[in-house]
Amino acid sequence: MRAPLPSGGLARIAGRARRRRVALLAAILLATYLSTLGLRAFGAAEYAGDEPHYLLAAHSLVNDGDLDVSDEYRDRAYRTFYPYPLDRHGAPRRDGALLEPHGVGMPVLIAPAYALGGAKLVEVWLALLATAAILVAYFLARRVVPDPWAFGATLAVGLSPPLVAYGTAVYPELPAALLLGLPMLLTLRLADERPRAADALAAAFCLALLPWLGTKFALPGVAVAGLLWRTLMRGRRPGLAAACVNLLVVSGVAFVEVNRALYGGATPYAADLAGESATDAAFPHDYLDRVYRFAALFLDREYGLLRWAPIFALSFVGLFLLRASVRSGLARALPEQSRAERCARACALVAAAQLVVAALLAPTMFGFWFPPRHLLAALPLATPLVAWGTRRLPRLALLLAVAGMVATVAVWLAGREGGGLVVAKPAQAPFGPLVELLPLYGTGTLWPYLLGAGFWGALLALLVFSELRHSRQTAGNTRARYSG
Repeated sequence: MRAPLPSGGLARIAGRARRRRVALLAAILLATYLSTLGLRAFGAAEYAGDEPHYLLAAHSLVNDGDLDVSDEYRDRAYRTFYPYPLDRHGAPRRDGALLEPHGVGMPVLIAPAYALGGAKLVEVWLALLATAAILVAYFLARRVVPDPWAFGATLAVGLSPPLVAYGTAVYPELPAALLLGLPMLLTLRLADERPRAADALAAAFCLALLPWLGTKFALPGVAVAGLLWRTLMRGRRPGLAAACVNLLVVSGVAFVEVNRALYGGATPYAADLAGESATDAAFPHDYLDRVYRFAALFLDREYGLLRWAPIFALSFVGLFLLRASVRSGLARALPEQSRAERCARACALVAAAQLVVAALLAPTMFGFWFPPRHLLAALPLATPLVAWGTRRLPRLALLLAVAGMVATVAVWLAGREGGGLVVAKPAQAPFGPLVELLPLYGTGTLWPYLLGAGFWGALLALLVFSELRHSRQTAGNTRARYSG
């Protein structure tokens, strides 16, 4: 009879298995993202929306050492990666220089790759960052549920149409997702043990970089920063918490001063055309008019998240399971449950912050890009909630994952053969004719708004029912405990 392995041997075997899973996940994701190289965005162009503008700014950095693209437009330097006339963004400065209102961070991030291999190497570099963002999401998911549920949920999220469509897209959303996920992971690790200065400062440094990629990432970054500060204070490291705050403040001051020098205001939007702003909304009526987006971002037939990636429906199941776990009080007795709740709660908070930005602050929900761009930075952070829902409803999770991957194949084929990711999106993927049942917002009909109200109303009713049920159970337990 073979002698049992010592505990150390079991730990080494488990560690090797985890490393193999991580390597397999990274290989699948990176290969899938790199397969999108050469896909058309529309017509003969591989880039659309803001992508050629980021590439043009990187070209200016590499060749001129500045962000002034007026000479690039004059010489049509964009012809190497964009075959059509490119519209200028923003207003020229008084000295004639044109710095488009897209910020410094993204051009600086992609400039080294552009210098070495042009736009194609930029896509490869961004595919590596996208893969890293999903791997961080996998490590977060494993704090909530074990494998194979964490692995399966991460794979379904990483291979969903939005992540694949943006895997090599020249946009800051997935690099921002990495800068949100990594400090989140470090913060949660700090909560498990005595906070270490290197981990805390690394988390603060990632958060300090977020606004440079885009001011729309500032609110979720603030949410993660608040969690970091709270963790350090609970860990009785006020000096380290103060150092992290100082790092963020210094970065914020530098961000404002650099933008004032380059764009003439506190943010890059100061260089926009007259009459345009970061949100294109007036307080309060324009923001009230956007409340419907809290439903449309999930349900709309054109740009709704669940229309393209139904696997994210399980994030709502994960939220319900989180609430039920908190109500049960198991975390007081089981450290692993406490760790799972802490991770799920933190990810839900940051995802909610990004949802607020997407619903209320984004000028528009749809544009010359693949949907849902404005939610993209928070989608990897929804993976732990999706994984929790996957563990509870594995058959439904498998069905939704398969539907999402069918949509991914359809989107990939549309980009390769059907005219482009942006213009020629597959009209019926992944639900077939049933997609016609989804609402189409902005058409002037009442049905989409009633469905949206019903969607959130059903969730609210479920929450109220669960609360009343818990109250009755608690009252019954109390009476039984203290009755004669």
